Amino acid sequence: MRILFIGDIVGHPGREIVRKQLRSFREAENIDAVIANGENAAGGSGITPAIAEELLDAGVDVLTSGDHIWKKREIYDYLEKSGALIRPLNYPKGAPGSGSTLVDIPGVGKLGVINLIGRVFMDAVDCPFTAAMAEVEELLKTTPIIVVDIHAEATSEKVAMGWYLDGKVSAVVGTHTHIQTADEKILPGGTAYITDCGMTGPYDSVIGRDKDLIIRRFVTQLPTRFEMAEEGVEMHGVIIEIDETTGKAADIKRVQHVMESSGD
Repeated sequence: MRILFIGDIVGHPGREIVRKQLRSFREAENIDAVIANGENAAGGSGITPAIAEELLDAGVDVLTSGDHIWKKREIYDYLEKSGALIRPLNYPKGAPGSGSTLVDIPGVGKLGVINLIGRVFMDAVDCPFTAAMAEVEELLKTTPIIVVDIHAEATSEKVAMGWYLDGKVSAVVGTHTHIQTADEKILPGGTAYITDCGMTGPYDSVIGRDKDLIIRRFVTQLPTRFEMAEEGVEMHGVIIEIDETTGKAADIKRVQHVMESSGD
């Protein structure tokens, strides 16, 4: 199974490259399934039901999220109804939606996806490590192919999660920082790993926002409204090749796809 994991989709520019070019990219790379972090797809913070449907219609199979999933109140009911959009598993019981999902990939098999959120430099939530292990054990009853999105700030927490789940899941992919790291690897137990797969959105920016406004905030320390940037749109992520029988990863490679002006 060849899986494309797309890094944080940011605002309209990020959605546009997905809408216009994901299907052709998916075909060219023989991709079986697409997972994308969509928590910043609505104006750079949050996601709405309409935007979730737009991304699913564009060729995304599963949408993961993170700390911004709660920004749009209308997403709460959608999370309860949709198996294609998941929120971090380790939010306390009672949070809307689910932290994992199983999807059927035609001609290949079942794909399990788990969404976690870190605790270092972020809000206090339940332990992502214990939550992950319990959910992995449940999903393994159905499929050996499991991909984990660890949405976290600290690289140390993401690296630790990779080692913790090595040999138990097919891949551990980091999101949240919007900066792609160059440490993609197959761990000894057969788990593909990268600390952060990057951002899908405008790279003529500071992690998706107008760079001049961000610089002004750093220089003056005065309150500043952060507007979306628009230029230099790229789709970043990783392609992971997984043995359908064992669930072990055979390869992981980084993707940095530049928006083509002629795309439909």
